[in-house]
Amino acid sequence: MLLIDLHHAHASLQDNGVATLTFRNAGSLNILSSPVLEDLAQALDTLAQDSRIRVLVLRGTGDKAFVAGADIKEMRALTPDNAAAFISRLRRVCEGARQFPTPVIARLPGWTLGGGLELACACDIRIASNRVQCGMPEVQVGIPSVIHAALLPRLIGAARTQWLLLTGDNIDAAQALQWGLIDQVVPPARLDDEVEHMANKLAGYGPQALRQQKRMLRAWEKQSIDQAIDDSVQEFANAFKTGEPQAYMARFGQH
Repeated sequence: MLLIDLHHAHASLQDNGVATLTFRNAGSLNILSSPVLEDLAQALDTLAQDSRIRVLVLRGTGDKAFVAGADIKEMRALTPDNAAAFISRLRRVCEGARQFPTPVIARLPGWTLGGGLELACACDIRIASNRVQCGMPEVQVGIPSVIHAALLPRLIGAARTQWLLLTGDNIDAAQALQWGLIDQVVPPARLDDEVEHMANKLAGYGPQALRQQKRMLRAWEKQSIDQAIDDSVQEFANAFKTGEPQAYMARFGQH
């Protein structure tokens, strides 16, 4: 089922609740220009309101790249007056993925650089081809890595984040997997199957439980341990208002 049909963003929904958002018409490397970012932000905002969605797969067009970065041609013309507006568009897209109410899976076939890596980090699960190259090359073009690069210390630790951001060098699939930057690596021919498998697996769980868990994961990033534990008691109780525990636990009783 077609959900979104913008020039730079296309989204469809399967019967089981798996939605796929594809960014398109952004070149072979899926470069993030302002028009692309505007369409992606609009698409994410719209999809976030759709209660039928259980899982969202985020992908670019083709297999050369997930996103090879923001548009350098556009950034080259930025001034102090409009630079904040440009990076705020990328921030909105990354936040759209990070705060999306259901799990978001990033499909990473190749180059995943700069703003592309930030967007991937904003997703919940990252499944990559063994051809993936990850990096934060901003210092090479005279700018710092900002916005959702701030997620990296939580994902891979301070020392590895410093290495990525200060050297601007890329790491390959094996190193990214070892560091915990990506969650799964498969041969290119298996990438779509693995993404589909994971999406279908999550879509088979209770949709309200997944939304609860996603909300709690974001809340835990800001809360103290004591507060997170206290709040989770009520979340546990709330789950039993949905009917999902009763239905899903009954399946275990049948084995």
